[in-house]
Amino acid sequence: MLKKLVIALVGFISMIYLVNPSAGLIELIPDNFPLVGNLDEAAAATLFLAALRHFGVDLTALFTKKDKKNDPIDLKEDEFKDKEK
Repeated sequence: MLKKLVIALVGFISMIYLVNPSAGLIELIPDNFPLVGNLDEAAAATLFLAALRHFGVDLTALFTKKDKKNDPIDLKEDEFKDKEK
């Protein structure tokens, strides 16, 4: 229970950091530093995606290749029954 609460809190804080309603007033690393300026946003996005994945929403699956050979949507009904056995 406490683990889920901490993960939800980390996800919420990272979402707020990414949305950044203060228009850049809250910055861990200012964006005008070359190459390292966006590392804080990258870390916040990673934490946000990890929190979503923990709760069953896997947005990272949108960027991976599907294995069409074993995809039940692409298989015919007979082939799918054979794969289940």
